[in-house]
Amino acid sequence: MEQRKRGRKRLGNKKRYHNVMLRFNDTEYDKLRKICAAYNLDISERGVISPLLRRLVLKQESVERDMLPDTSNLAYHINKIGNNINQLVKIAHHKNLRSPNSNLEREIKQANDLLYLLVEITMEEKTG
Repeated sequence: MEQRKRGRKRLGNKKRYHNVMLRFNDTEYDKLRKICAAYNLDISERGVISPLLRRLVLKQESVERDMLPDTSNLAYHINKIGNNINQLVKIAHHKNLRSPNSNLEREIKQANDLLYLLVEITMEEKTG
């Protein structure tokens, strides 16, 4: 009779070499506890969190979001836009125009809308 192997099942070429350590604050840990409770898992039990997080992360479909090309130099671009608006206002005052033409007003409104959208996106990235 063949002797039964004991112990942990061999992973073979699926062995995990990369280690990732996570730290949570109190509110994040409470959310994790609620997720574990939804799966009927005891968070204090050893070996519960890793398989759960692995399953949640790896089994999920990746969703690509429309991302801005580079938000690190956002302040620079906002300053440049402000510079352009200031130049337009200076030209309008210099030519003694009491009310700028409708194209200028529309462009300024579009620039303001884009700035507002950029600020909203960056705030979502910081909170999300």
